[in-house]
Amino acid sequence: MPVDLNQGLIDFLKASPTPFHATASLAKHLEAAGYQRLDERDAWHPEPGGRYYVTRNDSSLIAVRLGKRSALESGLRLVGAHTDSPCLRVKPNPELLRQGFLQLGVEVYGGALLAPWFDRDLSLAGRVTFRESGKVQSQLIDFRAPIAVIPNLAIHLNREANQGWPINAQNELPPILAQVPGHEPYDFRALLAEQLTREHGINADAVLDYELSFYDTQPAALVGLDGDFIAGARLDNLLSCYAGLQALLAAKGEEACVLVCTDHEEVGSCSACGADGPFLEQVLRRLLGEDQSDFARTIQKSLLVSADNAHGVHPNYADRHDGNHGPKLNAGPVIKINSNQRYATNSETAGFFRHLCLENEVPVQSFVVRSDMGCGSTIGPITASQLGVRTVDIGLPTFAMHSIRELAGSQDLAHLVKVLTAFYASPELP
Repeated sequence: MPVDLNQGLIDFLKASPTPFHATASLAKHLEAAGYQRLDERDAWHPEPGGRYYVTRNDSSLIAVRLGKRSALESGLRLVGAHTDSPCLRVKPNPELLRQGFLQLGVEVYGGALLAPWFDRDLSLAGRVTFRESGKVQSQLIDFRAPIAVIPNLAIHLNREANQGWPINAQNELPPILAQVPGHEPYDFRALLAEQLTREHGINADAVLDYELSFYDTQPAALVGLDGDFIAGARLDNLLSCYAGLQALLAAKGEEACVLVCTDHEEVGSCSACGADGPFLEQVLRRLLGEDQSDFARTIQKSLLVSADNAHGVHPNYADRHDGNHGPKLNAGPVIKINSNQRYATNSETAGFFRHLCLENEVPVQSFVVRSDMGCGSTIGPITASQLGVRTVDIGLPTFAMHSIRELAGSQDLAHLVKVLTAFYASPELP
């Protein structure tokens, strides 16, 4: 069993409660491997064979290993994933005092499964913008300790609970942080200022704004009688980010390789740092230094593997899958196909990925949604339409996607890293 990879993923998930922290974690691993950080505000002077990474908004990252062969000659090998996950985000003026309890108003980010958020030990993390000595700065914070909870209503007071009921996000999701006497107003920003001091030794004059998310403090773990599964928060899609990182660091060869991990996929990717924005194209143009014609030729010689989790066939709900396309956990990566372009896979890109799997003895599966059900999407079609790059959508099968705690096969991470490593080292693309 690939214990080391799985433990690495568990550690990565723990260090990455928000997209900001995930990006910082990725950057830390890249710098340890000799990648040089580039600032988009500076002039760049890339060199053949150089290794670089760029972040935007502190929540998206692109890492590039320039090949010894020019990208115009051999194309780019790109792996794409996303750093964000559905969660509960704190509102700008969140303080609520109800029945003697301090609560925070939250907004649902992305298509979250809401019921699993109840009765969890929650903490809070994200980015805080503050003023110190007249200068506006930002810093990441993570309370780490369980500081909040959203208690369920007892079955005696909600006899229909097990029949399913609509959860009102406005009224039912504000987490409880404390029991407070009286009706004195509470300053949440003062709490953030205290955390900045505690965590970073910063004495902020004022907390100006923030982007903060609640998260489950229970760490990811190997579960099952034989450790067959890995359970944890944010497997969608930090699992793919981590697999892409490990493959990039392990890949040998002389080809130009790219890892792109962008924010805001769960809400459509339409942002300055999302897949539906200019981030990737701008970075590639600056690093490759090619004119319009040569850049277009390079892209047409390139291939993107869009890696995002797939729906494994659940033993209790097998009828939610097409009978011939039910991916199994621990049976390898899944090629995702949709005729309506919710996935960007075509026969040539799918054939190449299947070939890579066969050549490297990696099991491979296929997923097509039932014809009478809707289909989710990924950064694959968005990046393909923005950049014009050929794309295959793949992912590892999981259960409980968009829950506060998801489940994947413990053997599948090694399968994915192995085939992505082979992809990065592939001397020829179709």
